[in-house]
Amino acid sequence: MISKKTFEAYIELTKPRIMTLVLITTVIGYYLGGTGMGSWTVLFFLILGVIGTCGGASVINQFLEREYDSKMLRTRNRPIPTGVIKPHQALNFGIILSLAGIFILYTQVNMLTAFLSLLTSFLYIMVYTPLKRVSWLNTTVGAVPGALPPLGGWAAASGTLTFDAGILFLILFIWQHPHFYSIAWMCKEDYERGGFIMLPSVDETGKRTFAQIFWSSIILIPVSLIPVFTGLTGLYYAIGAIISGLFLFKISMEFIKIHSMDNAKKLLKATVYYLPILLILIVVDARF
Repeated sequence: MISKKTFEAYIELTKPRIMTLVLITTVIGYYLGGTGMGSWTVLFFLILGVIGTCGGASVINQFLEREYDSKMLRTRNRPIPTGVIKPHQALNFGIILSLAGIFILYTQVNMLTAFLSLLTSFLYIMVYTPLKRVSWLNTTVGAVPGALPPLGGWAAASGTLTFDAGILFLILFIWQHPHFYSIAWMCKEDYERGGFIMLPSVDETGKRTFAQIFWSSIILIPVSLIPVFTGLTGLYYAIGAIISGLFLFKISMEFIKIHSMDNAKKLLKATVYYLPILLILIVVDARF
């Protein structure tokens, strides 16, 4: 029997907060891709499989970055740097979770969903993770696996992918830029300490960082309205998407004009509120 502390450390390695967002977007993709919640059995195995693949990828990511995490204030208390979990234990745990997740999705859901989940893990572990120490473009590259979960849910419900599924991907892809650039700006010195190359760390004037935030925030407004024109959603969603999009853009402009820590925190909070509001609007308007 493992101790409570060790058990909690293993859970922490799976990054439950990130997993929760992944599960929410996956389930929404499943809901929109079929007729409501569809088969509850398929949904159960979809959630179980995603818990495995998402959790496994997070664990392996922390195994690979253990040396760098130990140097950063925001990550030095994670289970591996503190020694609560040994590196080889974390790696074994991550591999087992990942393989179990892919197996469940392949055998109990469908091949396309399993492939998308495998692709997400591959891009996150093998591309995004090492790129963080090579190029500031890691944020944009990392936004790809970050936006794939709703496609997996859609594929689980329908066995295929449509244009509307692609729009969900695009919304999530764009949204991640103001979200993660606000974090990167606030934690700039910490990322430098860990040896990660984030845009705010190499952008001395801040112009490129603010340009990325500006364009992603403003582009998000018309992109979020595409579901209206494809017939997925209607007027109520359109009104909500415009209001929430303009609000996010307003907060982005406040940070761009006065780039203080308080405004960066406001932007981060705005992105955190924006996404669930938009997703709820899509679900409600698409079905009701």
